[in-house]
Amino acid sequence: MRSYIGGHQVVSSDDFAELALGTPVELWLGVEGETDEERAAREDAARDILAEYPELPDDLVRIAASIVETHPELFGIVPLARPSRRRTARKGVAA
Repeated sequence: MRSYIGGHQVVSSDDFAELALGTPVELWLGVEGETDEERAAREDAARDILAEYPELPDDLVRIAASIVETHPELFGIVPLARPSRRRTARKGVAA
């Protein structure tokens, strides 16, 4: 099954995040080996975006939860089996 956001095909969890945010994931997470100057510039850009869109973190959490629920296979999530019965305290033994 193929997934699309705004006409763009999504092939990975990074694609979901980037298309949902409208910014590259690297802006928020950084990249390996970035210099202090590159990091400072990236953080300045992120601060500017958050100042302009203060609701972005809440929106991102909602989007991420929806994506995980809809496409758990992208994240290697396996539902855990629930116990078939409840444990009950035995008479005279504290639970």
